[in-house]
Amino acid sequence: MKFGIDRLLSEPELRRPLAGKRVALLAHPASVTADLTHSLDALAACQGIDLTAAFGPQHGLRGDKQDNMMESPDFNDPVHGVPVFSLYGEVRRPTAASMETFDVLLVDLQDLGCRIYTFVTTLLYVLEAAAQHGKAVWVLDRPNPAGRPVEGLTLLPGYESFVGAGPMPMRHGLTMGEMGRWFVSHFGLDVDYRVIEMDGWAPDAGPGYGWPLGERAWVNPSPNAPNLSMARAYAGTVMVEGVTLSEGRGTTRPLELFGAPDIDARAVIAEMRALAPHWLAGCILRDCWFEPTFHKHVGKLCSGVQIHTEQPSYDHAAFRPWRVQALGFKAIRRLYPDYPLWRGLEFKYEYTEGHLAIDVINGGPGLREWVDDPQATAADLDAITTPDETAWLETRRPHLIY
Repeated sequence: MKFGIDRLLSEPELRRPLAGKRVALLAHPASVTADLTHSLDALAACQGIDLTAAFGPQHGLRGDKQDNMMESPDFNDPVHGVPVFSLYGEVRRPTAASMETFDVLLVDLQDLGCRIYTFVTTLLYVLEAAAQHGKAVWVLDRPNPAGRPVEGLTLLPGYESFVGAGPMPMRHGLTMGEMGRWFVSHFGLDVDYRVIEMDGWAPDAGPGYGWPLGERAWVNPSPNAPNLSMARAYAGTVMVEGVTLSEGRGTTRPLELFGAPDIDARAVIAEMRALAPHWLAGCILRDCWFEPTFHKHVGKLCSGVQIHTEQPSYDHAAFRPWRVQALGFKAIRRLYPDYPLWRGLEFKYEYTEGHLAIDVINGGPGLREWVDDPQATAADLDAITTPDETAWLETRRPHLIY
């Protein structure tokens, strides 16, 4: 199959509208061609493309900012001599000055298929800026490694943030190109927008179900997205950023596990199985030990739960990572009723004010309230979540390309 960047480079007719235009690129380390050439280098070497600027999202164009909420500076690219503007530094939205450096912005970002992954919001922000300044935006489309399944509560009004661009569930099931189409429609943006589509993407086909296993190498789109297993689990494990448990940052398997020094992972797994065994389809839970080298519980031995999706084979329809992680929280609350699970208001997640981090992540208080209600069952969470998921399936339908 071909990604959008590869089609743009190999099909001259796709590049023809760029003739005489100044071109900028929004990219990160996973913005690579089929032969792993970075898109910035490939575009700079492509005849007929006048590359005048680049932009980097969270973690930077180079992907050098290891931890979460670490800002990147602007710099000049030493190889191509173009300015590189950070969209996760002094600003989150492109400045008027940076918008004047190009006519067409190419967006080549590998997403994880999760609303909270900040590249989604960055796409919205550049679309809004392009509409304001009369610029064009082209998304060079890439696979959604989490495939088409949808899961999670819809973000509520008043909970918009850099990890909540609009009313969608946690696991949205769109590519970035499709997401851009929904943004343009939902927010009524008057912008010159187009998608350079992939050729041959089959999100319902195994064994990758979203990711073309055996055809494309995985490159970290951000430092703690090291493999496909993390991408699959992320729509659930990202919620651990809003709690006092470790999500495995500072280990070699970040966002595939959760734990703490003062829980018993075996007891947690047993409680999860007792509470909602049907939510654990598509994965195997394994108790483990880990000691983070940085971030939460640094240097402390943690009892943890690792989520495995590989055995016997990945089933993307059965695996529901948001419910798996919600169940982990619920099990801990039942085993340890007074456990200080939620990070407090003093932790301003993505620089937000007035909401607990777990509520910012989920786009509302529903998940937290369910965990804390001793009477609430798995069926109760399904009852409030399934209508949101069903509604999103219909909302996104007109914007699907593949």
